[in-house]
Parts: sequence; structure tokens; C-alpha cells
Amino acid sequence: MRLLFAAALASTAAPALAAPMQYGGLALSPAGDRIATVDSGSGRAKIVVRAVKGGAVLASYDPCATCSYSGLTFAGDGALAFLARDRAKGVVALDIVEGGTVRTVATVAGIAQTPRFSPDGKRIALLVTIGAAKEAGAAQAGVRQVGEIGEKNDEQRLAVFDRAATLAPDAVAPVSPAGRYIYEYDWTPDGAGFAVTSALGNGDANWWVATLDHVDAATGAVRTIAKPATQLNFPRVSPDGKSVAFIGGLMSDFGSVGGDVWTVPLAGGTPVNVTEGAKATATSLDWTRGGLRATLLHGDQAEIVAVGDKGYAAPLFARPASFAAGDGRAAFSADGRVAAMVVQDYAHAPAIFAGAAAKPAQVTHDNDAVAPMVTARSVSWTNDGFTAQGWLLAPIGADPAKKAPMITIVHGGPAAASVPGFIDRGGAAELVRAGFYVFLPNPRGSYGQGEAFTAANRRDFGGGDLRDILAGIDAVEKIAPIDDARLGLTGGSYGGFMAMWANTQTNRFKAIVAGAGLSNWVSYYGTNGIDQWMLPFFGKTLYEDYEAYEKPSAIYHMKTARTPTFIYVGERDIEVPPTQSVEYWHALKDQGVPTSLVIYAEEGHGIRNPVNALDLQKRTIAWFEKYLGKAK
Repeated sequence: MRLLFAAALASTAAPALAAPMQYGGLALSPAGDRIATVDSGSGRAKIVVRAVKGGAVLASYDPCATCSYSGLTFAGDGALAFLARDRAKGVVALDIVEGGTVRTVATVAGIAQTPRFSPDGKRIALLVTIGAAKEAGAAQAGVRQVGEIGEKNDEQRLAVFDRAATLAPDAVAPVSPAGRYIYEYDWTPDGAGFAVTSALGNGDANWWVATLDHVDAATGAVRTIAKPATQLNFPRVSPDGKSVAFIGGLMSDFGSVGGDVWTVPLAGGTPVNVTEGAKATATSLDWTRGGLRATLLHGDQAEIVAVGDKGYAAPLFARPASFAAGDGRAAFSADGRVAAMVVQDYAHAPAIFAGAAAKPAQVTHDNDAVAPMVTARSVSWTNDGFTAQGWLLAPIGADPAKKAPMITIVHGGPAAASVPGFIDRGGAAELVRAGFYVFLPNPRGSYGQGEAFTAANRRDFGGGDLRDILAGIDAVEKIAPIDDARLGLTGGSYGGFMAMWANTQTNRFKAIVAGAGLSNWVSYYGTNGIDQWMLPFFGKTLYEDYEAYEKPSAIYHMKTARTPTFIYVGERDIEVPPTQSVEYWHALKDQGVPTSLVIYAEEGHGIRNPVNALDLQKRTIAWFEKYLGKAK
């Protein structure tokens, strides 16, 4: 449910635009002296190692001309491991760099992710899906639904390799038991086991009921540590091996991380919320020798903080931007004193920042000359006793005296947030390039204001959150030259639901684009591939509480829908099946409301094929220009 409009339209824009350098999968050495990233711009991606001080390039690696790279991780002695995936061959190699030479430790026939060295550096653990039928994650395109349904699932399991080994694909034997899907893991300090988040059965569907478990590294035996009442991410074991910390909260999907910081004894027990009541959202976590470190979304600020028994300390580093690293939002040295991350905002292309955690400095300058195409402004407003925040993007050089149309983009989720990212192509960039103002609200249900704010739309989809969005538009119109008669609305996934729903609740919008939206929560419950996600939000199953699912279903209110709506969805979307879009399209057609529906072949929960994405981009701009008028 976390599909974002910007991601859905992420394709090439004007051919003349040079792509900014991207720094993927950032890893920081335990000593805090080196950074590794997968650098990609206009040319082929490669692994680059830089010095933390000054950012000088120390080495680069591209051992496989047909591979993509991910999973960068350092050992305590400085050795670098990474994954090299050859999609054509259907294999992933676990490679290690020692003395400047790349050597393959193991080859997985399937997919793999998240390699990590053992504390003594002699072994490497890895999550493997041998013979995978699909990419990992429910947002990926699902397998064809033919034959006996639901009897076979991909299994992501833990494998452990001797660092000195060289194994063939048929020699890869997972240690964790069959039938259990491992989402995340962390070594225990003694190297004897792992703290993991895992669930039995279908890995796409059951993350919302995942438990915190211990897996024995030798036997694979599983012991439950805790069954939290929340979703959980980022299990991290304390350096003394006595405790496990994790981020727990109301989350929409694996990977859309936000909540409070909890701890529980590794031996088992009741988790304790150490940041209860905080007006911020933890987005990643690490347990260093210097203590717990977290990244937060706090209003419009991304922050690095230390976490103690009494909650968050004052921010070590903060700015209105987004942070990214390979294993979290920031990477830390073993002692917690050094931090590194990729930093960007709406007007500044990505750059690596590294150094003392309280004062990391910019160490790359590849993108310094990349000019912004928008001006961005953080906007806050109050509604129903809540304070919400969002971002207003305006075209560079927009005439402040000339009224202009505005498109509101509702993020996926609902537990997620629109955060700053450089705008240059696709999605919001193309709307701005066409002359539209763009508003990115974070209404109740979003991250950034604390867990109570995130949970405030539980059993109230389309209620308070829609009121917050409309109030946010009012706030924007007080500070920008927005033409209230030329408002558009769009979004994907939960944002697609909101677009469909708003059409039945208000006539304020004059054009709507709905991506992978939900029109009928009743039929959705029985046809999607991840129905467990709804239980934390609705409280009960459909069969126990039909009214709760009928109440926010646009399909029951179609007589009030009047706004022209373009609808799109992926053919193999298992998070929000295409039938939801077909139902809505059919209802609009019956009501005589202008509409168009495109189902993109082979796509999942997001339009990723560049040809399809470009087609979607053109259709979206054309739809808004048809019903709102050209902005330029």
C-alpha cells in the first residue's frame, strides 16, 4: 500500500536532461573511515569506495558486465562484501573484496539480499530465496494465478557461509527452517544466532503478523522472543547481547517504516516502548557500542538522534531533507561516533554526507551544478486538533501575481510520508514542468508527528485524513496564487483510494488521476494478496465487521461522483488487484462521468517498465490539461 505517485511515473523525462549521480546502498566501515556506494548516473553503475575524510575515491569495482549490484557491507577488518545479480541467468553472486581482488563466495539460484558478516568476520549470513517465482515483496508483480491457488509460496530463508568458501548454486543450504519467511535479521554478538522478524506461510501477506524470533546459527532452531502488538522493523541486538531493539508501530507495508523504539530481553519478555509519546517517527535504527542511534522524521525535519531509556536525546544532526543508506536511513560506525548517508531535498540533488554524527559534512560534489526546477516550501496547518504538515512545490520563476492550477498528490500508505527528494524527472517533476503547482500533504495517518498521529485514521479512512487534506489546500491558497477552480488530485495505492473516495465526497477537484486505488473494501478483502495488513487498521476481519469496510468504500457512493477520472493499474498487482479499478471505472461509466482506464501489462503495484511509465506520464499530463486547462 506504499506505492508513491512519483515512483509510479519514474521514467525518463526530456532526453536533454542529464541524470544526476545517484548513490545507492551506502555502507560505512565499522572503523568509520570508508564509505561504499553503488554509483549510477548516465553511465553504467559501479561500486565506489571513498574516504570519509574528504571523499577521495579509493577504489571502484565492476566485476560483472551483466550484473546489478546491491547489499554492500563491511567486515570488522575492512573487507567489503556485496551482491552481483545477473537477471538473465537467474543467479546472484555473493562477492567479497580482499586485498583489492574480488572473489565469489557463493552463488544463489534465485534472489538474495542483506549480506552481513558475523561479529568475528569469519562468516557471512544472507537472506536467500532459492528458485524464486517473483521478486521479493508484495509491491512486485505477482505470479499468474492459475492451477491450485495458495499452495506454494516463495520462502526467504537465512543462509550462512564460511568467508573462505567458494560454493556452487546447488551447494547453498539455508539454515533457517522451511515454511518460515525471514524478513530482517541481526547477528547476536557471540555469533551463535540471530534476532529475526519472521512469519509462517506467505511472506507477502504475513509481515503484519510477524514475530520477533531467535534463530540458532548452527541448527536453525527457532525460539520466539516476543509477539508485539505492533508491526516491527529493524531488529537490532545490543552489544552485550542482552536486549533487542526494534521499531514498532502502525505500518502499512514492509519497507514503509515508522513508529516508536521498543526494547525487549533477547531471552524473551514483554517489549517496552522507550519513546512513548514522542512527537516524531523513528524511521531506522542501529545499536552501536556508543548506544542506540535512530533516524527520525520530525515534522519537516530528518534527524539523527541518540536513544536512551527515557526517549530521544536532542538531535545530533537535522535538516529539511531526506536521508538514505543501504541498511537504514543512515549508517554508523561501530562506536556510533561517525555517520554517513545520502542527503537530498527538493532543490538539491543527492550528495553523500559523512563525518562526526553531530556534524557530517558533504563529501561528494558530482551534483553541485545540477540546477533545481522547483522552489519548495514547508506548510503546516491545524485541523480537528491535529497539526499536519506538507510541501508546496512551485515552478522556478512562477509569476506570484498569476493564478495557477495545482495538483495535490496523496502519498501511499496510509502510514508513510511525502519527504523531500530532488525533483528532476517523472511524477511531480513533469507536473511542475507543465506549469502546475504541486501540493504534497502529510495528513493524519502519516509519519512525522508521532505514533498517535499515525494511528489517528484507524477505522476512519477517508474521514479525518480527507478533511486534513482539504484544510491543507486552504492553507496553501492563503500563501500561494492557487486558482481554487483549477484543482486536481492524484495518488497511488492509498493515495489512489483517496482520489477515488474524494470524488464521492467533494466536487472541489475538477480532475482526478487514481493509480492502483481501492474502490470497494468489501471485494478487496477477498481478492488481494496481503489481507493481513487491514487488521491493524480495521480492528477486525471483514466477516466480523462488514460495516467498517463498507463505510469507506467509494463504490457505495457513486451517485455523488462527478469529477472526470483517469485510472491506471498494473495487470499483476497483488496489493491492489486491477478489479478494484475496473469496478470504479464501470461505475463512473454508468454515471456518465468522463473516465479512462489503462491496465498495464505485466506490471505490479507500481508502473516500472520505462515504456509504460512514459505512457502514463503523458496520459496524466494530458488529463489534467484537458480538464484544468494548460498551466503555461
